[in-house]
Amino acid sequence: MTSWVRHDVGLYLAAAGTSVVGGLLVWSATARTDGSAYLVRHLVAAAVGFGLAVLVSRAGQARVRLAAPVVYALALIALVLVLTPIGLTVNGSRSWIPLVGGFTLQPAELVKVGLCVVLAVLLAGPAERGLTPGTREVLAAGALVALPVGLVLLQPDLGSAAVVLAMGAVVVAVAGVPRRWLLVAGLVGVAVVVAALTTPLLSDYQRDRLTAFADPSADPQGSGYQTRMVRLAIGGGGLWGQGFMAGERTQGGDVPYQLNDFVFSVAGEELGFVGATGLLLLLAFVVLRVLRVAARVADPFGRLVAVGVAAWLAVQVVQNVGMNLGLLPVTGLPLPFVSYGGSSMVVSWLAVGLVDAAHSADRDR
Repeated sequence: MTSWVRHDVGLYLAAAGTSVVGGLLVWSATARTDGSAYLVRHLVAAAVGFGLAVLVSRAGQARVRLAAPVVYALALIALVLVLTPIGLTVNGSRSWIPLVGGFTLQPAELVKVGLCVVLAVLLAGPAERGLTPGTREVLAAGALVALPVGLVLLQPDLGSAAVVLAMGAVVVAVAGVPRRWLLVAGLVGVAVVVAALTTPLLSDYQRDRLTAFADPSADPQGSGYQTRMVRLAIGGGGLWGQGFMAGERTQGGDVPYQLNDFVFSVAGEELGFVGATGLLLLLAFVVLRVLRVAARVADPFGRLVAVGVAAWLAVQVVQNVGMNLGLLPVTGLPLPFVSYGGSSMVVSWLAVGLVDAAHSADRDR
């Protein structure tokens, strides 16, 4: 029992509780056609992720720091491989590498871990010497962010690219770079978004999703239908919801991708405003717990890792919930710890392990 005193048990419990809620929502979304198959896979992925999180934390921050360049390099290799014939294309995006047993790997998820730790290694060095990052560190950080963002955009996956870019920008900003570099980074980010929207980079399917956000009636049988059904499902939940496994549109299979991209619509319809708000509070607690670690640790590397994880999770939650509510375009991002998807689940738990490693290292000081 005493061995857990140095760990952030509250963070583990919050992530575990969110994963269980996610499993129940996935079960409700798929039980009608697939029984408990997706529930079992979801919980297995969560258990594997939890185990890896504990291993990462027990390995210690020093080993995490040493492994950072290797993890980043492996993530880049995977991003390259997914663009070859090895990669699997779904809905116009070549984002998955098939594995054994019907499982797949999404390299865009893995690169979030790699970039988070390698940026922290790069930018923690000057801070440990009492300095702010210089031109060399800033340019190197820009290159480290630009490489995965460019490869992810080639899939194309605008949502994941946005999360990676935002995480990189927040880590660089917190590291204390001069404001002129932040302005340059902001202009580059805007240019990337404009290029993605005005060039043939995005697939027709993804363009239809963006068009449906602006005008749901533009594609009433495709993306417009999807957006409309999600809004109706969430709106139909009212205050208390229609009941677990009793949502009219959820159980009728009216909402496409309701086990992953639109799992929040299941919470909205079946658990209502109260239940959906409770889920958001759980997710917010995870992010705030990570920020608490970032604020308390004295080590610059651990602080930057925690900041990166907090930015990554927060941006992804906002994007996923925003597209479910019709406030943001549909980009296909999963809801961390909640959506069905092994890569997302395992990587989200790895993020918990990274933060706990920083917390444990600070407790050992």
